[in-house]
Amino acid sequence: MNFYPKPAKLHECFLAGPGNDAELFLVEGDSASKSVARARDSKNQAVLPMQGKPMNAAKASKNSVAKNNLYQNLIACLGAGWDDTFDLDAVRYQRVILLFDPDADGIHCGALMLMFFYRWMRPLLEADRLSVVRPPLYQITSADYRDTIYAYSGDHFKQVQTALKAKNIIYQSQRYRGLASMGEQTLLQTCLEPDSRHIYPLGRKDAEAAIAAFGGKLR
Repeated sequence: MNFYPKPAKLHECFLAGPGNDAELFLVEGDSASKSVARARDSKNQAVLPMQGKPMNAAKASKNSVAKNNLYQNLIACLGAGWDDTFDLDAVRYQRVILLFDPDADGIHCGALMLMFFYRWMRPLLEADRLSVVRPPLYQITSADYRDTIYAYSGDHFKQVQTALKAKNIIYQSQRYRGLASMGEQTLLQTCLEPDSRHIYPLGRKDAEAAIAAFGGKLR
């Protein structure tokens, strides 16, 4: 079923295995993945760095995908085959979660990964086991450091600023340059902790929208 060795840079979790309540975070780059790995719960949260920009798997041949190191690592990590050999029951994680920087490159990489799953591991989407976490763009902290607010877009940040100024609250703000620039506590609270992260399921309509945005149909 799985013809590739497990990736050396995988930050594995203890509960990885079919049927177990474990999560796999796909993170762009080594630096960001190391930050996420330090903040995660190693019991049930694994982290796999996505090294390099993903190829467009919606248009690529099966042979091209099979030779691509990024996709080889992902297929090996999930341990359930791919394309016509994919076995949903054999997937080693209950949830696969995309976690990329909140910028244009991160959105681009996320869309490419979504297209890969849609074309080559579609049952994972149909089972609602693929999601994306949205990291914050800004941190706004009151001058006395008692309160912290996270803003997830430029418009959201402006709304928070306006509300704080109306209440004469003195604050300081920081724009994150990416996941690697966030502290471990911030990553835990905004991206990893199930009760506080902003997580969204991905499905067929999302994948079809991504494919259309890249100007085409499946090969």
